[in-house]
Amino acid sequence: MKNLSRFVELELQHEGYETKVCSDGRTGLQTAIDESWDAILLDLMLPEMNGLEVVRRLRQVKTNTGHHYDSS
Repeated sequence: MKNLSRFVELELQHEGYETKVCSDGRTGLQTAIDESWDAILLDLMLPEMNGLEVVRRLRQVKTNTGHHYDSS
């Protein structure tokens, strides 16, 4: 899995994109909330929180402006 994410990261950087890789869903969700992104690539089988749950919670946080995700 890490080899695939590293490959995608390197290819995107080669094309001039800035990238950030998170190794689990909880970290990815918090990063998506804390920073501004043009695009987010998610693995459906991320550890700790799958990609679909990350999207669901990110949409919930983004529609409820002023609310922050509590990871507990």
